Parts: sequence; C-alpha cells; structure tokens
Amino acid sequence: MKLRDIVVEKAIVPQLAADNRDDAIVELVDALVAAGAIKRTDRDEFVKSVVKREKRGSTGFGHGVAVPHTKSALVKRITVAVGVSSAGVEFNALDRQPVHSIFLLLSPEDRPEEHLDAMEAIFGNLSNEQFRRFLRQATTVEHVLTLLSEADAGQPVR
Repeated sequence: MKLRDIVVEKAIVPQLAADNRDDAIVELVDALVAAGAIKRTDRDEFVKSVVKREKRGSTGFGHGVAVPHTKSALVKRITVAVGVSSAGVEFNALDRQPVHSIFLLLSPEDRPEEHLDAMEAIFGNLSNEQFRRFLRQATTVEHVLTLLSEADAGQPVR
C-alpha cells in the first residue's frame, strides 16, 4: 500500500496549531471534513472514536510520531490526514516526548486487513529515522507530498 494512495492531499496540515493530543485529533478530523473526505455530520463521531481509542493506550509511539486511528462503518476506504508540528504536541507518547508528526488513520470497519496494510505502510516509513527527520522539518503541503512520493518509490528521503 502506498502512502500517496491513502493520504488525502487536502488533509495535510504542515503547521498544526494544536499543542495537545485531543486538539490535534480535532484539527486533523476537521482537515478531512474540509477536504471532503468525511461528512461534516460524522465529524463528532470520528473525534469521539479516535479519542476513545487513545484512552485505551496512546498511539504516540515515540521518536516524535503518533498514529491515532479508528475503524468505522462511516468510511468506505482508508483515509489518512497528516499533521506536522514544529513545536511538538503533548500526546502522552510512550517515550514521554512531544510528537511532531501525526498520521490520523480512518479505516473501514469491515476490512481489517486493509487497516493492517495501512498501518504497515505508515509504520514502515515512520520507523525510518531520516524520513521522520525530514517530515518534522516539512513546512508546506508540497514538501510533505514530495517526502511521501519518495518514500513510496523507495528512494532515499531528502
């Protein structure tokens, strides 16, 4: 699965305003609404579902990254928003450090294998220190898209 196939281009937020987990989740869900990827009427349900999942255990996995996610019958295809915060977001991460790169993943409830494929694609790239570093430094949508394309192509990130 390619990142460019699942990341909603108009839901990339290269300069997150949020400084805490719940506000960051709201900001990214709102970006998906604004992009037309999810319905405005479903907004609150997605926020509630993702925050509920976070309360079971943080998806801030350390190294400055988080992948909040939920499965829902309200989505028909894998949908991802990306947020970047130069200041960092308090996400209750496992290493207790601020999070700088967030991939918010919404998956169809009835296709768990696609959810796992998406998680693998996201984590495969976020486990690359160079990818994380360049993503953290990205300040424009175009820069984020370039990094995602290079990652999909298996090229060294620059």
